[in-house]
Amino acid sequence: MENIILKINKSFENRIRLGIMSILIVNDKIDFKTLKNTLQTSDGNIASHTTALEKEGYIQITKRFIGKKPNTSYSATQKGKKAFKEHLDALEKIINGSL
Repeated sequence: MENIILKINKSFENRIRLGIMSILIVNDKIDFKTLKNTLQTSDGNIASHTTALEKEGYIQITKRFIGKKPNTSYSATQKGKKAFKEHLDALEKIINGSL
């Protein structure tokens, strides 16, 4: 019998990271300002949590300039999409009691 609790991914336990991945799953990419406003959090929270997700290989961060203004955008990688789906599947099994 599989221990479903082991399928819960620690990278997604934080509500900000959970929010970031949820947003990136339904959007091809999203910019920093939109992500910050949607999650209603600080610059530092976005920066630290996206860096952690990038280190895991779950998101890609793209930095560029539009005119003279910096623009940072984020997108979920295939690895990130797979890991997030597995995380959600595990949560669903726990919620539904299908252990």
